[in-house]
Formats: sequence, C-alpha cells, structure tokens
Amino acid sequence: MKTYRIAILGCRGRGTAAARAYHAHPRTEIVGLCDLVEERRDTLGDEVNVTARFADLDAMIRQTQPDIVAIPTGTEFHYDLCMRVLEHSVHIEVEKPMCVDLVQADAIIAKAEAKGVQVAVHHQGRVGASMQTIARAFNAGKIGELRYMYGSGKGYYGGYGLMNIGTHMLNNMLHFGKRCQNVVAQLTTGEQPITPKDVVPSPSGMGTIAGEYITATLQYEGNVTGTLLQHRFDKMDTNAYSMELYGSEGRLFWKSGGAWWLPTPHYVPDGTHDRWEALELIYPEHYDGRGSASEADYWFVEEYVNALDEGRAHECSGTEARHIIEMMMGIFESAAYGTGVNLPQADRRHPLLRWREEARLETPADMPRAYWEWLTLE
Repeated sequence: MKTYRIAILGCRGRGTAAARAYHAHPRTEIVGLCDLVEERRDTLGDEVNVTARFADLDAMIRQTQPDIVAIPTGTEFHYDLCMRVLEHSVHIEVEKPMCVDLVQADAIIAKAEAKGVQVAVHHQGRVGASMQTIARAFNAGKIGELRYMYGSGKGYYGGYGLMNIGTHMLNNMLHFGKRCQNVVAQLTTGEQPITPKDVVPSPSGMGTIAGEYITATLQYEGNVTGTLLQHRFDKMDTNAYSMELYGSEGRLFWKSGGAWWLPTPHYVPDGTHDRWEALELIYPEHYDGRGSASEADYWFVEEYVNALDEGRAHECSGTEARHIIEMMMGIFESAAYGTGVNLPQADRRHPLLRWREEARLETPADMPRAYWEWLTLE
C-alpha cells in the first residue's frame, strides 16, 4: 500500500507534535522540514531523522514532492500559507482554526477544490481515542435518540476561548449533531452585554473577538439542541473542558483521554442510578503508546491515510472546519445584533468588524500576542 510523503511547515510545538505522529505511522514518511529558524528545524530534524531541511517552503515542496504539507503555524499565518501551498496542488493539513473569518475560509476551500486536493484541519480531539469510544457507543444506540449536547472550555477569556478551544468543542459536537442551522448567543464583558467598543484583536493571532463570557445555544438538524460555554475563570481549569451527550435512554461524557456512559437519562443522585461506567478507549492497532506521538495526533494521521486511500474527505475536513467558523461567526453576530443567526450566512465578512464599522469606530488597536500579557492589558 502507498506510503504518503509528508512535509512539515513550522517546527515549533505543534509542528513537533505533528512530526512525531507522521514519523511514528507506518504509512507516512517525512521528506522535508521547513522553518525560518535554523535551530528549530535542526532540533526537530535530528529527532525524526530528516535531513532535508529548508527555510523556503516553495523550495521544500519542489525538491521533496510531498503528498501532504502540514501547516502547524500561528493562526494569523494560516490563510497566506494555505493559499501558497495549495498552488503546488498538494493536500494540506492546517492547525485549527483554519483561518480567522469566512472570507478566508471560502477562498481556501475554493482553491483546494480548483486544485483537486484535500484540506484537513487539525481537530485531533474529534478522531482521538476517547472520541472513537464515544462514537462507537453512540452508534451502538447506548443512549438512544440524541436530544441535547453540552460543551465547555477551559476558562480562557470567552472570545479567545471560542476561537482556540471552542473550535475543538464545536467540531466534537458537530460529529453528533450534524449541521448547525441556527445560533443564539449572549456575550458579556465586565458583567454587561458587549458593545462595539469591546471588539478587540485576539491573542495568538486568532482574528477579531469580543466577550469575556460566552453562552451560546445551537440548533442542529433533527431537533437536537446544544449549549456551548466559553466563560473566563480566574484560574484555568482543564477539567472543565468536556462534552456531554444527552439521549432518550442514557448519557455519554467525553474528556480528552476518557469516555463514560450513564445508562439512565434522568436520575435522582442516590448512588444507585447515577453511576457512570468508564468505557475502554479505542486505539489504532499499530499505535505504540510508549513512543513520543500523542494518540490523538496519531489517530489524525491514521484518518488522513484512510481518507486518501478511499478517495473521501478527512473527518476533520476543510468543509467541516468552515462550518465551525460559520458557527463561531454566528455566535459573535448573534450577540452583536441581538438576534438569532441562520447558517450559513449570506454576508461572509467578520460580523464584529462590520458592527464596529457601523458604529463609526476605527479598526481596533493592536494588542499583545501572548495571552497573559493580552489579558492584563484588556
């Protein structure tokens, strides 16, 4: 069977994680690394035994002829790098979120379709071991008919949490809720509904955001409703990052690294009917947990290999990622204009920037990229 050739564009933390997964998988071979900083590409190249190291992405692609180029860079660079790499007619994997607004998302998808290649977006949680387990239980009818979903972030500032962690959670929920049709959201800053003056640049280059606290109601196909919380905590709490599925016959609970089933949908907490059963996690049969590759990143690679073999889209496809951006932009738009937002939107411009322009305010001033420095200034 074919071994897919991989080039990595960006050798920092996420690039290292991607390289470890591709290096570990038996059907992918890393043929090139690219980074502007020589020390970073040398450190990663030595770890994964890749000698083809470049400072220029076009040269890397021309000389190594990859099947897939991974783009695990900062979000503000995604659009330009995706469009540049797609010129070479190669499949791409890009870190989440795919880009910062729908205008960019539409252009990337259109470019990939014109070139006849795939876009996959690194929402590894959707294909990781715990999600594989939840999906199997769901498909086996463990909770009956899905009625409601709940997802929460880690406690980042709401708008930043939405673009950062919320994109993962919305993708997880989308796996079960199918298409989202309508969004209604409440965003507050300083305990008051947001105003155009609360629109600011996001830390980590994730576009334009607003809202310290976000509560969104999402209406999916099949009369399924979801709630997404992105509330800022005084202290970060990764345990809050979780998803629960409520069905007619039971409930399923997801966390990164764990999956649980409750066989009764409604209960009085009496110690008898509220006992969650831990489910055994599902890993690829050739995954070696003793190595440096994370299981979720490895599952993402496994899914890409299978998708290309079968001529289908990756489960975390660019089309799915664009729909997630529609949901996030819908959340911002709903809070700004005080109305429900039907998806997909006809106006693809960023709703917060549009709202601010209508208030005759200038483009928001630059803010620090680092989160804690940004939060102090905000």
